Amino acid sequence: MNAKELLEILSKQWCTTEDLKKITNVGYNKAYSIRNELIKFLEKDDYILPKGLLPIQEVVKYLKIDIEYLNKVISIEQKYKDS
Repeated sequence: MNAKELLEILSKQWCTTEDLKKITNVGYNKAYSIRNELIKFLEKDDYILPKGLLPIQEVVKYLKIDIEYLNKVISIEQKYKDS
């Protein structure tokens, strides 16, 4: 998955297990495990979550995804395409 594809997923409001699989590049069982771990963490902070969905901003924080870096990569890729 390239930076543009990753940012497309991260631009959504909610993250599904399938999205989590793509973001983390793991199988369903591991993504489901990460999802459950994050749900437990969020419920301790009194989050009320829709079934099977996670707030994408919390996923970004949890996985420590650097969105600024992804934007820079896309910018650099675009410059090379334009040249």
